[in-house]
Amino acid sequence: MATLDGKAEPDATPSRPRRRRGRGKVVGGLLIVLAAAGAGFVAVNGTGVLEAGAGPTQSAAVLPPATAQVTKQTLNDTMDADGELGYGPVTTAVTRKPGTITWLPESGQQITRGRSLYRLDNKPVMLMYGDTPAYRDLKIGAEGKDVENLERNLSKLGYDGFTVDDEYTYDTYEAVLEWQEDRGLDETGVVELGRVVFAPGKVRVESLEAEEGQPAQPGQKVLTYTGTSKVVTAKLAAEDQRMAKKGAKVEVTLPDGKSVKGKVTEVATVIEPGEGQNADPETRIEALVSIGASKSAKGLDRAAVDVTFTASKRANVLTVPVAALVALREGGFGLEVIEGGKSRYVAVKTGLFAGGRVEVTGDGLTEGMTVGMPK
Repeated sequence: MATLDGKAEPDATPSRPRRRRGRGKVVGGLLIVLAAAGAGFVAVNGTGVLEAGAGPTQSAAVLPPATAQVTKQTLNDTMDADGELGYGPVTTAVTRKPGTITWLPESGQQITRGRSLYRLDNKPVMLMYGDTPAYRDLKIGAEGKDVENLERNLSKLGYDGFTVDDEYTYDTYEAVLEWQEDRGLDETGVVELGRVVFAPGKVRVESLEAEEGQPAQPGQKVLTYTGTSKVVTAKLAAEDQRMAKKGAKVEVTLPDGKSVKGKVTEVATVIEPGEGQNADPETRIEALVSIGASKSAKGLDRAAVDVTFTASKRANVLTVPVAALVALREGGFGLEVIEGGKSRYVAVKTGLFAGGRVEVTGDGLTEGMTVGMPK
């Protein structure tokens, strides 16, 4: 369909019909309008073809079977999706060292920077903030983002005498020695793999996957954790990706019917297994929506919610039902305006399509006009 700037709309204009004699035909719910070479519009309706040679406001021979009003309103391109209120993605913490699990936190407990996530052989495995997972021993000579994460955390915990950068220097070594002494660890100056767990921020323990006193081997699950802020996870079909943009504002309807404002913080493409035997995997769009410290969501740890996404909005525009559009062979659209028991065709430009209505503009088109609706 033609837009105000001439680009194609998501719903393509029906293909041009071949020229036929006799009675016209309704295609895709739109009355097709043909054009004679070098002349004006020629409308096809239930009685046949109107005479060519008139301008864009050519009168129709027969009044339409139904009518609708041109209204002024705010048009929102919205879509509702099922969502789940929770704490966002769940991450699993696994042991990287052999030993015996001697302490575990409680489910639902929040862990902050520098605190123990669990204890192995009565020595703490500590949480630090960072976006690079631990994957090696950190010692003098090491360089990289993980070194910078370690140094930034040590600085935030009150240790100094070194520069926060991506190089593990002798100054870093001395700060690590002091940290190890404070936490009751062997003072080696080396942060061995498995001593710290990096997460984006403070975490909430989701579930325990092991028990105190249980022997552990590298790779064994200990617990799962999430972030601490309430978020909504919503999934959309791949073709609806335009609805979920990072930073977009949404509305979340809670189980009690109350609505709260939200904001899309992350958008990712996920592959889900198909339903049923031998079904193909399905590509979905997963959006994380932050609702901040909403009082309405207090006390809800897990709940099914509705999320309303808005892709675009047009305020105070003239709209008509999409079915009222008459497709023009020239590539645009028109409306059959009914006045004083007679009708005439008016060329229009289309804007936003939403909720079965479309934004329209055209010469002389005003709010309250009556337009024809084809069968």
